[in-house]
Amino acid sequence: MSMRSEIKQTSGILSQGGIILYPTDTIWGIGCDATLSAAVDKLYRIKNRKDSKAMLVLVDSMKMLEKYIELVPDIATEILSVSNKPLTIIYPGATGMAENLLHSDGSVGIRITSDPFCLGLLQYFGKPIVSTSANIASHPPPQYFAQIDEAILGTVD
Repeated sequence: MSMRSEIKQTSGILSQGGIILYPTDTIWGIGCDATLSAAVDKLYRIKNRKDSKAMLVLVDSMKMLEKYIELVPDIATEILSVSNKPLTIIYPGATGMAENLLHSDGSVGIRITSDPFCLGLLQYFGKPIVSTSANIASHPPPQYFAQIDEAILGTVD
């Protein structure tokens, strides 16, 4: 299956509120549509994680970031322009995302991805995606597909 067809299929799963397993620019992750509260709830249940523990969000560009953050601080723009490694920044004033994804103060951690699959998926899907390690809470995050726990593999869509 080509990456293009994988992206199309994965986007369809996200659109239906499903949970995906995917490689990110740092580790293997599981994720969902960052705008759907029911999908975010499902993700917390899969990870056996308290919903008070934040999960980050992936976007494809500054344009997408600016759509979901009320005001991107100038310093964040400057830092992003010089960063050459995956960088997650916690932004205040998140908007348009699932409420159960946000910290109690309305902030959210967001990373502009550089991973080719993630970029293609985000561009095709058109909305931010939750990204959290593909592991049960308190277990080590998988660097490789073979390290993903069977409990996770059996729960993703």
